Amino acid sequence: MTILDKIIAFKKKEVAKIKAEVPVKKLVESPSFGRTTFSLKKSLLEVGSTGIIAEYKRQSPSKGIINDKATIAEVTNGYLDANVAAQSILTDTSFFGGTMADLMEARVINQQKPILRKDFIVDGFQIVEAKAIGADVILLIASCLTSTELKNYGNLAVDLGMEVLYEVHTQEDLDKINDLDNKIIGINNRNLKTFEVDLEHSIKLSNQIPDTCLKVSESGISDPKIITGLKEFGFHGFLIGENFMKEENPGEACQEFIDQIR
Repeated sequence: MTILDKIIAFKKKEVAKIKAEVPVKKLVESPSFGRTTFSLKKSLLEVGSTGIIAEYKRQSPSKGIINDKATIAEVTNGYLDANVAAQSILTDTSFFGGTMADLMEARVINQQKPILRKDFIVDGFQIVEAKAIGADVILLIASCLTSTELKNYGNLAVDLGMEVLYEVHTQEDLDKINDLDNKIIGINNRNLKTFEVDLEHSIKLSNQIPDTCLKVSESGISDPKIITGLKEFGFHGFLIGENFMKEENPGEACQEFIDQIR
């Protein structure tokens, strides 16, 4: 059983428990549910966009604790000061040490940039939940879902006014996505089964993605020069977490990184 298999099995049990306790009606009635969302696509494509989707991540299964000192408020303010294109927040507790409260707190501070709820979506309930806590974008990981689930969950998110970042790692993942046209496709440079990182991977797979898609490179980006290289292959978005979070002041680290790609 891979780390990913363990996470998904645990997540299904966790969501079933929450579903039994929280009615959908309660989520729909939450104050954030009716808000107009910010567009990740627009933010990544606007003139002068940094393209950086900066992540808040306390820990990971492969690295253990990355940063358990920097608060969500400090990091959110730092990322906004650095003029990131968007913010990504892990809400998985058991494996990544995140919470839904992190996203809700960031949303209060961040009133101008899109927020991606980074989690393992295995049920439509989580998509309604994402809207209720103030997310603008959800992540759908192709390797964890069937083609039908990807289609249905994607449609649900759009119906709720959110955008979807479809994460792929292989050609097989890409083939699962129904009608790639105009979708936001994230290529994860980290193999979710082994957690090894290979940046060349993004480039090889990007050639199979139509130009109508918005391409995002995820994981393992630690040098501003890599951004320049990836842009030449048509990437507009760059999801970076660990590289900033491993520093004492992630916001400052993000600012220094962005200053070097201008």
